[in-house]
Amino acid sequence: MLLHLTHPRPSIVRNNSSVQRYFSNICRLKVLFFGTDHFSLPSLKIIHKNLINNGTVERLEVVTSFKAAKNPVKQYSRIEGIPIHDWPSFSPATAGSFNLGVVVSFGHLIPECLINSFNRGMLNVHASLLPKLRGAAPIVHAIANGDQRTGISIMRIKPKQFDVGEILLQSSVDIGRDTLMPQLHDRLANIGAECLITCIEDLDSYSQRQMMQNDAEATYAPKIDQKFAEIRWSNSTAVRVYDTYRSLYGLRPLLTTFGGDVVKIFKLSFNREQNEPAQILQHQPGQVEYLKRNKQLLVRCVDGRLLEILQLSVGGKKMLTGQDFYNGFLSKVIPSERYFK
Repeated sequence: MLLHLTHPRPSIVRNNSSVQRYFSNICRLKVLFFGTDHFSLPSLKIIHKNLINNGTVERLEVVTSFKAAKNPVKQYSRIEGIPIHDWPSFSPATAGSFNLGVVVSFGHLIPECLINSFNRGMLNVHASLLPKLRGAAPIVHAIANGDQRTGISIMRIKPKQFDVGEILLQSSVDIGRDTLMPQLHDRLANIGAECLITCIEDLDSYSQRQMMQNDAEATYAPKIDQKFAEIRWSNSTAVRVYDTYRSLYGLRPLLTTFGGDVVKIFKLSFNREQNEPAQILQHQPGQVEYLKRNKQLLVRCVDGRLLEILQLSVGGKKMLTGQDFYNGFLSKVIPSERYFK
C-alpha cells in the first residue's frame, strides 16, 4: 500500500537550540528501543532489518518489561539475539552510549534524565493525528467516536507529559464503517513502523521540518476501563453501541444486564440499511426480541433501530448463541420483562 505521508510545514521552532541539538554529523545511529506489545513489534522489526542490512542503524538494544505476560518484544529480541534490558530496573546511565531513543507503545513515562541522555533525542510512534487523541487508547477512541479518519504521528518525546512533543511526520488512514479494532490496530502498527524508519533514515531533514502541536486543538483518549463497555440503552443509538462494540472488539465484551444478571455481549451485527421504525414510541430502549423464523436475537436502541446479538454470556457462564439465550432465558420471562438494562 502506498503511504500518504504528510510533512509538517516548517516552523520557527526549528531555529531553537532544542532542535539544533538533534542535528549531527553522525551518519549511523545507535538506537535504544522501548516497547512491550504487538503494536511495538513491527517498529522493532523494521529497525532490526535496517541494522542487519547495514543501513542507518549501527546498533540496537531493547528496553521492555520482563513481567509483561506474552511480551512479543521480549520474545522477538531473544530469538534474534538483540540485547534486552528490564524496565524499571534498567539504569538510565546505559542510555549514554546511544544516540537515539525510540518509544513505541511502552506505557511508561520516560524520566527527563533519560530523555536528555540521547543526543539525537527520543522519537515516539503514536496512533493518532496529533494533537487529536492524546493518551493511552487512541485507536479505541477513534473507532468509538465514529471517526472516519485517524493516522500515525512520529513525534518527539518530552519530559513529564505524554504526546505533546513536536511532530516530524504524519500519515493518515481512513476508518471503514465496519472496521474492528484489531484490523485498525495492525494497520496502524505497520504504517507506524514505515513512518518511523523513514524518519530514522533521514533524521536531520525531518528534525528541521518538525512542527509544534497546537494545544488548543488537543483531544484526549484516556485508558479504557470497565465503564466504557457498559451500555446505557436509554441514551444509546444503534450506531453508538455498534461503534463501541467495534472499538472494544478483541479487548473486552460489551456489558449490560438481564433479570439482574450481568450479560457480556461478545459479537453483534448492525444492518445500517434497515428502515427507521414508523412508531418508535411503541418500543422501549433495551427491548429484546427473538425472531424464531430467522433465529435472530435483536435488541432495540433509543433511536428505535435494531442490533443483532450473535454471541453472549449470562452471569459469567458459557458462551451462548441468540437461540441459546432465547431457549434458556428469554422464553422463560413475560414480554414486559424482556429487556437489557
